[in-house]
Amino acid sequence: MPGSSAVRLIGDGRPEGLWNRNFRLFFVARTAALFGDGMIPVALTAGLLGAGRPHSSVGFALAAWMGPLAVFVLFGGVLADRFTPRRMMIIADALRLVGASVLAFSFATGNPPLWAVYTLSSVAGVGAALFQPGVASTVPRVASDVQRANAVLRVSEALMTMAGPAFAGMLVGLASAGAVYAANASTFLVSGVCLFLLRLAPAPSDEARRGGFVAELVDGWREFRARSWLWGVIAIWTVYGFTVLGPMLPLTAVEVTEAHGSGTYGVMMAVNGAGSVVGGLLALRLRPRRPLAAGAVALTGVCVNLVALGLGMPVFALGVGQFVAGSAFAFWLVMWSTTVQTHVPPEALNRLHAYDVAGSLLMLAAGRALAGPVADRVGAPEVLLAGAVINLLAVAVLLVARPISRLERIR
Repeated sequence: MPGSSAVRLIGDGRPEGLWNRNFRLFFVARTAALFGDGMIPVALTAGLLGAGRPHSSVGFALAAWMGPLAVFVLFGGVLADRFTPRRMMIIADALRLVGASVLAFSFATGNPPLWAVYTLSSVAGVGAALFQPGVASTVPRVASDVQRANAVLRVSEALMTMAGPAFAGMLVGLASAGAVYAANASTFLVSGVCLFLLRLAPAPSDEARRGGFVAELVDGWREFRARSWLWGVIAIWTVYGFTVLGPMLPLTAVEVTEAHGSGTYGVMMAVNGAGSVVGGLLALRLRPRRPLAAGAVALTGVCVNLVALGLGMPVFALGVGQFVAGSAFAFWLVMWSTTVQTHVPPEALNRLHAYDVAGSLLMLAAGRALAGPVADRVGAPEVLLAGAVINLLAVAVLLVARPISRLERIR
């Protein structure tokens, strides 16, 4: 049965509780890194605008981070298979530690040139690309209950998404952007040390015979195509990311800020994060026999948010929409992550996860980039309401496609 061998990768093969030593270390590593990632937009904005740089420089700096992540994540999947995910994640944390430390020093001592900020942001993006593929294959190796582990990590991610920017904003007010980057660097140090302390049993992918770099990319593509449920979901997700998730974030920012102010928008993002926490907690308790079908049904909750925004409803209704959407999306992500990690053989997991991340990032980025021009032409409410319709159609396709909706959980 595909994926069943993952159980044997935990310690000496005996079932362990969720909070075993390896999972505790991995949890701290992920929590620290996510907390640090949440600081980056605030640090860039405060540092560049505080130095008198144009507003466009912030967007270019963030793009310099996102671009290498989307481009190099496929190579990160192959490298994780060749040199083990743990080693690549430690190397990635070391890269990001160096980049954040140099930026901390640069902003603390003066006004760094834009080319230096963009270059160091790119280094951070490459580090994220090297890090991300190994996350999926490490979870089954540090936890016997993969769904519970993913749910706990999702709750942590939601909390850090709120805590990181809030802490960075406070630190900017008390000190400077350089101090934020120093704190950012320390989170990658914590992550790297925790990953270094992991003690994992060898996985099949650690000892497998390797071909050339291109051959491994091609082999990963073959593994990807061989699973109709996997490429089916990702094919649907490319359309969904481009037409629904991509436009939703920037249009939410514009619509809420223009109608109710930036303070209300901040509250809405916090409410969305709280919803994500609840969605993760639900995933801790609910164990559907067909996880992708259950996750697809949950995604209908995103429509509540899109309709509330599109119709310009009052603040309370907008809050309800954000909360429901956050819960729905978090629950889907736990179901999806768990399915991939338990159904895909360990020796192929890093590369397949890399294909998933690369496709998702590219389509999300394209959707965000085009959301403004399209909304200017046809209207933001129309784009949001169309997204609600597309959301329902995507859910319907997920439920109608038998390889997806009838896929059963393994553990």
